[in-house]
Amino acid sequence: MHIIISNSSPVPIYEQIKKTIIEQILNNELLENEPLPSIRTLASDIKISVMTVKKAYDELESEGYIKSIQGKGTFVAPKNNALALENAQKEIESNLEKAITLAKKYKIPKKELIALIDIFYGDDDK
Repeated sequence: MHIIISNSSPVPIYEQIKKTIIEQILNNELLENEPLPSIRTLASDIKISVMTVKKAYDELESEGYIKSIQGKGTFVAPKNNALALENAQKEIESNLEKAITLAKKYKIPKKELIALIDIFYGDDDK
């Protein structure tokens, strides 16, 4: 597992950890039942507070991405397809929102934006 933290980012460090792990799970870089580093090990590796890593792990567990097994460690939880789909939809919505904001800024008509979506999506709109 490879995590890069930016101290200059406005995003809290625990959120950066959380986001990185989620991306690695969704991209199959971290596989189901794969062990994650202990909270202390990860904190030491990326030189941050144990409490920061704990907060990230707690949120990841409550959201169903990882599971903790007493005495054994923390592991990637079985993939929840509904959760993966929800995250994909959030990302798409965010990008569409940006595209629409830009289109409005440059006064591009809605019809043209929809035509662009049709072009990028391709002929197989199933």
